[in-house]
Amino acid sequence: MSGLSQDLRQPGLLHHGGRLRTAAARYAIPLGEWLDLSTGINPNGWPVPVLSPACWSRLPEDEDGLIEAARSYYATESILAVAGSQAAIQALPALRTKSRVGILFPTYVEHGRAWGNHGHDVVSMAENDVDRHIGSLDVLVLAHPNNPSGFRFDRERLLSWHDRLQERGGWLLVDEAFMDPTPNHSLAPLCPLSGLVVLRSVGKFFGLAGARVGFVIAEQRLLTRLRNLLGPWSVSGPSREVARLSLSDTQWQQETRVSLATQSERLFALLRYAGLTPTGGTALFQWTETKEAPVIHEQLARQGILTRLFEEPASLRFGLPADEYARQRLAHALGNANGAVA
Repeated sequence: MSGLSQDLRQPGLLHHGGRLRTAAARYAIPLGEWLDLSTGINPNGWPVPVLSPACWSRLPEDEDGLIEAARSYYATESILAVAGSQAAIQALPALRTKSRVGILFPTYVEHGRAWGNHGHDVVSMAENDVDRHIGSLDVLVLAHPNNPSGFRFDRERLLSWHDRLQERGGWLLVDEAFMDPTPNHSLAPLCPLSGLVVLRSVGKFFGLAGARVGFVIAEQRLLTRLRNLLGPWSVSGPSREVARLSLSDTQWQQETRVSLATQSERLFALLRYAGLTPTGGTALFQWTETKEAPVIHEQLARQGILTRLFEEPASLRFGLPADEYARQRLAHALGNANGAVA
């Protein structure tokens, strides 16, 4: 992994997209000159208006309309707001006794870490290995669509796994962080269903990652236990107001789904032209497997473009460029990077 800084290679550290300040210091490029494609967050997110003064000065209240907006948007009644889906990812393992937990690989690394930190037996498996292992699992954790591969399962297959797990009081935990562009594939409307837990967030599609608002969709008994564990006021007043307003803006949502699909297709074509035909992706990112991923990541970073590097399998995830200037900048940088690799 030539050229990568030592702190980015330390074992035990989990790395995510968006570590722009670290990259700026590593490559001595000012923060404002970077093109950050590392996160999979909508670069043209929901336009946040001026918020009401009360949301800053009062303690958050459940009766502020957020849950009603979320119930309408996710088409389900049984839902809990949390401080980003990450809060739920870290807390849910505490609600089970020691379990055998299957987690798809590659996927969002925090899932495996959270279950392992709580003493559960974590089994990593490929997408085509689930049927072979499902009979020995208590919990199956998967991202849908998967991050970073973009792989999506048939609903019937997911529900068959849920049924197998539920026979033993198990869970199917589905992280739908990238589901918003294709809501018809969501399992959220099936809840509350015993043993089915769905995670959602306003971070990716709405481009509101900084607000730290997520939702857990599950049977009420589990939500009550989770709420008691997390405590009161887990989501700030301003974040609740932003989430409520964005979830209610149906016109923006419809227009953005069309726009993201177009942008993702253009990114696919750009990468294919550069000799990096994507292996998978969603409306919010494209993912390319290549043994040259570390070198290309390094070459792009030296030009002020941050991508998400995966070590195993060697691959790169590219988020959407925000505009034509950003697309042209990426195309030019990829040409330079490919020249360096050759």
